[in-house]
Amino acid sequence: MASLFTQEIHLSKRHEEILSQRLMLLQKMKNKFGDENTERASLLQATETASRRNLRLLKDIDAAEEAFQTKLIPHPQPSMLSLETRYWASVEEHIPKWELFLLGRAPYPIGAENQNEIWNPTHKTLAGHLNAHSKCKAWASDFQKCNAS
Repeated sequence: MASLFTQEIHLSKRHEEILSQRLMLLQKMKNKFGDENTERASLLQATETASRRNLRLLKDIDAAEEAFQTKLIPHPQPSMLSLETRYWASVEEHIPKWELFLLGRAPYPIGAENQNEIWNPTHKTLAGHLNAHSKCKAWASDFQKCNAS
């Protein structure tokens, strides 16, 4: 009988140990979930703050872009106006010569010493023609001088 009594005391102590471990584990879980919830709330708040900041930045960028686009240059440089006027006058002067050629109905309108310099209307770029055309080189030079000043 004494052995049953000692066994019962032993089981009772073991039961108390298990209950105390259970309470300790429950408290740890509660603390851990509380910490996770706090961390989630903190992350949510940081995300909302970043979202508001990004929205403000986008609005600022849009406003700056709009201000930049609406800002007018008060007086264009006279050399730029002269260059632009000469360019469009030359274009209007040469349109009739080039129109049929570009449509593929007429030969190259300006004599070329080297047939490789002639632009073929089936080519995808004007690079070969622009390099050969002396007026384009002069315009490019004028344009560079204008931008340099």
